[in-house]
Amino acid sequence: MFNGIVEEVGLFRSVRQSGRVKFIEISADKTLEGVCLGDSVALNGVCLTVVKIKKDAFCFEVMPETFKSTNLGLLKTGERVNLERSLKLGDRISGHFVTGHIDCLGLVRRKSYRNDNLIFEIAAAAKYLRYCLPKGSICIDGISLTLAGKTSSTFSVYIIPHTLKNTTLDFKGPSSKVNLEFDILAKKAL
Repeated sequence: MFNGIVEEVGLFRSVRQSGRVKFIEISADKTLEGVCLGDSVALNGVCLTVVKIKKDAFCFEVMPETFKSTNLGLLKTGERVNLERSLKLGDRISGHFVTGHIDCLGLVRRKSYRNDNLIFEIAAAAKYLRYCLPKGSICIDGISLTLAGKTSSTFSVYIIPHTLKNTTLDFKGPSSKVNLEFDILAKKAL
């Protein structure tokens, strides 16, 4: 379980295949602290298991379905990724409850300013948009955000400068594919 508060922006180092499983290596600093083999770490919002720890990186095994249904298969060497360690009992929940199980990929349609505020408009599969409740929560690439509005094919979120500076959103633009996890409480309520 996570809360969608990105702890660090890491770097995608490499991917290699062994049989049907791919191993990915991510450079990190802060999120390596206290991590043990078998721990869960959210990588762009995807819950993955740490299988190897190095001095300045960790490795994960990723199944083909995960590469196919998330943006992890689109990552290129040197690309920035959002990282968050799993919650511990007693941790403060600053975002919202996030499972790390991606519902679908979204497509950034527009990145613009409205009334001097940065807003992202993202297209998603219609069957998921029903979970976009007014002022509800959404997790985009592992970032807990508040919904600002929706249409029949898109939803929008405002991005504060702190979030832009401390996540990968500054590097996303129109046509970027992002991992979406809709709020588990909205799914339960509907």
